Amino acid sequence: MAGTNFDLGSVWLFSECSRNELKAIQKKAESMSVKAGTVVCDEGAVGLTFYFIVSGKATVIRNGRKAAELDAGSYFGELALLDRLPRSATVKAATDMELLAIDQKDFNKILKDSPSMVRKLLVATASRLRNSDAKALAASVH
Repeated sequence: MAGTNFDLGSVWLFSECSRNELKAIQKKAESMSVKAGTVVCDEGAVGLTFYFIVSGKATVIRNGRKAAELDAGSYFGELALLDRLPRSATVKAATDMELLAIDQKDFNKILKDSPSMVRKLLVATASRLRNSDAKALAASVH
């Protein structure tokens, strides 16, 4: 397992979780090393894994264009823990990277054992949706 230089509590989806719940999630995380140039996930492919960048940089490509860069502490694929819909972007390692990966199957086992965590994920998701709605409303009145 990678060192303790990451905080899963910084992930919006886990923002309501207790320290013990975060530890339970972290225990299910697998360390991964990927070389520069590796495609970690493909736009349009069904996503089943969430990734947290421990070290290195990644490039996010949407519709064939660079959309963003992600550094250590960033993450992607968190919605894959909740649904089985196609990825909204391709993520490619810009440098060698160390990742933590959590797959949907392991995450579902955690949720089955912790109904209180399910509620916290719903609260975090509702908060994110409200923030998105507020931003969309603010943009539409200008």
